[in-house]
Amino acid sequence: MIAFLAIKSAGIGIGTFIGVCIGLFARRRRGAEQWLLGGSIVLTALAAAVIALVMAMLVNYVIGGFA
Repeated sequence: MIAFLAIKSAGIGIGTFIGVCIGLFARRRRGAEQWLLGGSIVLTALAAAVIALVMAMLVNYVIGGFA
């Protein structure tokens, strides 16, 4: 069931990763490097994507959208 929920929610995680990468690259070009985990854009984007994926899995589980 965990694998099914992960596959069903994968698009949200991937979209979040790409969107956060784009946003953080734009911020870094302007000189704003606060809020980066370990000074890394990719690590920060990965953490945001994992959080979004887990939240989407939780929502899909609670709603019961197994169709």
